[in-house]
Amino acid sequence: EEAISHLNKNQYCWLITGVAGFIGSNLLETLIKNNQFVVGIDNLSTGYKKNLENVEHLYQDLFKKNFVFIEGDVCDQSTCSNAFKACRSFITLNGIKCQSVDFVLHQAALGSVPRSIEDPISTNLHNVTGFLNILNFSKDQNIRRFVYASSSSVYGDEQTLPKVEQITGNLLSPYAVTKYTNELYADVFEKNFKIETVGLRYFNVFGPRQDPNGMYAAVIPKWIDSFINNRTVEIYGDGKTTRDFCFIDNVVQANVLSALSRNKNISGQVYNIAFGSKITLEELALLIKENLQARNVKSNFQIEKKDFRQGDIRHSIASIQKAKEIMGYNPTHSVLDGIEKSMAWYLND
Repeated sequence: EEAISHLNKNQYCWLITGVAGFIGSNLLETLIKNNQFVVGIDNLSTGYKKNLENVEHLYQDLFKKNFVFIEGDVCDQSTCSNAFKACRSFITLNGIKCQSVDFVLHQAALGSVPRSIEDPISTNLHNVTGFLNILNFSKDQNIRRFVYASSSSVYGDEQTLPKVEQITGNLLSPYAVTKYTNELYADVFEKNFKIETVGLRYFNVFGPRQDPNGMYAAVIPKWIDSFINNRTVEIYGDGKTTRDFCFIDNVVQANVLSALSRNKNISGQVYNIAFGSKITLEELALLIKENLQARNVKSNFQIEKKDFRQGDIRHSIASIQKAKEIMGYNPTHSVLDGIEKSMAWYLND
């Protein structure tokens, strides 16, 4: 891929917020193995040290030389300030010091629609105040581009399928409000401070290192774990709800492309990041079951249907045309591909 080839020939300093999380640690892995400098922030509330240790195990020398971890919260301004200063600790082979962060990949957030309904204050603090802190520091640091995680939740109750970026509906949860607020702040900062921003509306991201446990675990890791351990699989609703699941490798590709793209039209915009196909929850459960059986994993799981959850949307599929045309996004892994790769990781874990 052209972007990876570019990374192999050029060293940049990247700041990843939420670096110990599922998405953040996968971004870290890709950048470290391509000899990039990375500063990472995480307060370890939903991220895990073991995710960083996993990357260290894979790329020991590069990890020690090219990565600085700051345990702290993006809601804390001193943490944000220290992160931008930390890049100056990197010295390249020819003795030149990094002077500033080149790219910010902002992934830190409190996820989950149900959690935001139960605790809107914490969701707002981390997802809005934390976002604004990082964005505000970024504008003063002369960075090349600020790439941030938005969400398909901003489409709310809009019924049009597939989802296209310019048509959104009424928001259905505090989480959706925070993500839409991020997009508004990014747009205003782009106009007022000339900082380049790119928003990525993730659709149901899944893959290795995604936590299967806890109240707010995402559906695929939770179900894989339930199947493996013969626990009841809960489907909210009638099982006909559809989602556009996006494997983590596709998301990593989108982040790298967003940062490195030379297309002048890329900044100041938001993009759907998905695979571009939908699957029902019943079909998903069957796919996971078949994949386990193919690996000779026997399971006596039961499926239990429960009431629809507040704030959940019924159907979702993304148009990824805009991301394809402007950033050259080309998702490499379907749901089936992703489940096969995820299964291998969960069974070895």
